[in-house]
Amino acid sequence: MPVVEAQTVVAVPPDLAFAVSQTTTPVRYRWDPFIREQHLLDGATRPGKGVRTFTRSRHGFTMVSEYVSYAPPSHAGMKMVRGPWFFEMFAGGWRFAPAEEPDHTVATWRYSFRCRPAAVRPVAHLIGRWLLGRDIRRRIAGFAAGCADPVVLAAARQSLADSRY
Repeated sequence: MPVVEAQTVVAVPPDLAFAVSQTTTPVRYRWDPFIREQHLLDGATRPGKGVRTFTRSRHGFTMVSEYVSYAPPSHAGMKMVRGPWFFEMFAGGWRFAPAEEPDHTVATWRYSFRCRPAAVRPVAHLIGRWLLGRDIRRRIAGFAAGCADPVVLAAARQSLADSRY
C-alpha cells in the first residue's frame, strides 16, 4: 500500500501545534491550501474519535472521513468513509512530538491509500504518490506557516483554553 509522508519542525509546543492542526473554518482556510470546504457532520461541534468530517479538496473532490484516533497533543488519525471513486482506501495520520529545541514540535503527516480498479493500480499508485506527495508537502508547509500566523495561533490558543482536550 502506498504511503506519502511529510515532516516539519515548528516553533510552538506540541499542544499548540496539535490545536493548530485541528482549527476549523474560517481560520483553517488561512493555512491549509488543500481544503476548499470542510465541516464536521452529525451535529458534532469538536473533532474527536468517531466524529465524521466532510471535506472538499482544492481539486474539487469530496470525502467523508472519520477520526479513528484522537489523542491530543500527540496524534490524530482518520479514514475515508466515502470518497472519490478512484480510492479503494484512504487514511491519514498526524503526529506531534517534542523537538530537541524547547517549545518546538516535530510534526509528521502521513497518508496511505489504495487505488482502484486493480487493473490500473500500479500506474494509479505512481500518480497517487506524486500528486498526494506534492499535496502533503504543500499542506505541511501551510501548517508551518499557520504555526507562525498570529490569527491562527490565537484561534488555536482559544481552542486549548476552551477544551483542554
